[in-house]
Amino acid sequence: MTGEALVRVEGRLVKLTNLDKVLYPEVGFTKAEVIDYYTRIAPVLLPHVVGRPMTVRRFPNGVDGKSFFEKNAPSHAPEWVRTVRVETPGSSRGAEYADFVVVDDLATLVWLANLAALELHVPQWGVGARGARHSPDLVVFDLDPGEPATVVQCCRVACRVREVLEGDGLAPVVKTSGSKGLQVYAAVSVSSAGSTSEYAKGVAQRLAGEWPEEVVWRMAKAQRTGKVLIDWSQNNPAKTTVAPYSLRARARPSVSTPVSWEEVEACRVVEDLVFLADEVRERVRAGGDLFAVGTASPLPG
Repeated sequence: MTGEALVRVEGRLVKLTNLDKVLYPEVGFTKAEVIDYYTRIAPVLLPHVVGRPMTVRRFPNGVDGKSFFEKNAPSHAPEWVRTVRVETPGSSRGAEYADFVVVDDLATLVWLANLAALELHVPQWGVGARGARHSPDLVVFDLDPGEPATVVQCCRVACRVREVLEGDGLAPVVKTSGSKGLQVYAAVSVSSAGSTSEYAKGVAQRLAGEWPEEVVWRMAKAQRTGKVLIDWSQNNPAKTTVAPYSLRARARPSVSTPVSWEEVEACRVVEDLVFLADEVRERVRAGGDLFAVGTASPLPG
C-alpha cells in the first residue's frame, strides 16, 4: 500500500490516507503495516473491546513525534461509528462528559488505525446496546517494575497474584503491557462499581506485607526502586488499561501480548516476554487467544 485508498470493510467505506508514512522509524514500520496488523489481529482483539468506551493514543507523526490521548470521537467520524456519552467527573479539562468511540466492528478498528491511533485503552466495564453503563466485569492488577527491576521480577509477583486469585475462586489470565510490565486479569461479577478496587487493593496490600522486599502497593516513586508496584488503582471506573493485542508506542511495534502462565514461570530475561506485531500474529495463528477470560466468578467478601 502507498498513498491513499478507499476500501470496503464489512460493507463500510473507509478512506485510508498517508499509507506510506513511517510510524515506527527505527524499523520502518508504516501506517499501512499498522492497519494491516490491526486488520489481521481483529478476530482476537475485538472480543476484548466490544462494548467498552475506548480512549486512544494517537501519533500522527509516528512514535518519535508528539502524541495525544483522545476520548471524544472526532467531529469528522463517519456516521456509522458507534459512540456513547459517558460522564467524566474530575476531567482534567473540566468536561462533564465525553462521547467515546465504541469499537464493535472491524471497520471502526481500521478507521481508528488510519488516524494513527496506535494505542487502544479500555476500562474494566462496558455499556449496553443503549449506552447504559454496566458494573465492572474484570479485575486487573497492573504490575509495574521500578528500576532496576524488570518484567522478570514482575513475573515472580504475577505468580503470587495468581495464587491468591485462584485461592479466591477466580481464573486469572496474564498479558504483557507491551512496555515494561505485566497485567493480570480475571473475569468477575460484582454487586457495586467499587468492589473490584477494594478487592485489588486488599490483594496488593497483602502481598506487599508478605514480600516487602519485592512488592509495594503505594504509588510513591521513592518506595519503588527495585520493586514491583501492584497498581490496584487501575480498577477505578474512571481509568483505562491498554487493551489486549494493542500496539504500544515504543521504538519497535511491540504489543500488549497475552502469554501463558508457563511462559511467565519460565521468564529469565526481559526479551523472553517482548513480542512484536509479526510475532503476535504468528502466536495467535499457532495457539489462538491466550486471553480468553472465561466465566465470571463472584469476588469474595
